[in-house]
Amino acid sequence: MSTYVYGITARSHPALPEGMTGVGEPPLPVRILTAGELAAVVSDSPEGLRPKRRDLLAHQNVLAEAGAGGCVLPMRFGSVADDDAAVTQVLTERADHYQDRLRELDGKVEYNIKATHVEDAVLHQVMAENAELRSLAEANRRSGGGNYDDKIRLGEMVAHAVKNKEAEDAAEVHAALAPAAAAVSVGPESTGWLVNVSFLVDRDTAEHFLAAVEQVRTGHPHLDLRVNGPLPPYSFVEPGPAEPAGSTAGAGTGAQ
Repeated sequence: MSTYVYGITARSHPALPEGMTGVGEPPLPVRILTAGELAAVVSDSPEGLRPKRRDLLAHQNVLAEAGAGGCVLPMRFGSVADDDAAVTQVLTERADHYQDRLRELDGKVEYNIKATHVEDAVLHQVMAENAELRSLAEANRRSGGGNYDDKIRLGEMVAHAVKNKEAEDAAEVHAALAPAAAAVSVGPESTGWLVNVSFLVDRDTAEHFLAAVEQVRTGHPHLDLRVNGPLPPYSFVEPGPAEPAGSTAGAGTGAQ
């Protein structure tokens, strides 16, 4: 049977609660595989695993329990290896890498920041900042809305100005938050988000990062800024003993 991998930790990591279960229906028992100074938190992998809410939550709960006892390198949902031997082989082959990452990520959590424009607010702002747009819009208004070409020209200019504003705002959010983080990982581009960035933050000083987020939100009222975290540092762990089915390296758990 194939092996489902939740995360990687040190062999000295405290034991997990007895009887702990993970993904699957019924939920499958969680167990530990060891190789040298490392350990992998695993279970058998159910057939036909899909990212259903129950299994996504089970994956997160296992990592939350394991993470309460110390640093865990979280694997993304759907990480499945051929068998236990394949997992321990990778732990052995990449032992130095995983031990380095455990040291670097100890005491740190991830915050994912996403942002979109508030449509009416950003349109008002680009008009206020662009004299040419205001002049053309006023000329169209005085002429009863303008002819077809005037309307097309105004629409294209507005779209271009909003696109430029997206790039400008994304850079400003990144610049404002990066100094409060230990590392930054830019997420995959997706329709609708002008910002999709994960920040690695010291757990003990997370309030400073969240204060910086609030400053950005206050200073950019035309942005809808969304914060997801604290999370296990999914975006700061390279692929582990298995490639998740149907996902892209570095994309997170799918539960964000």
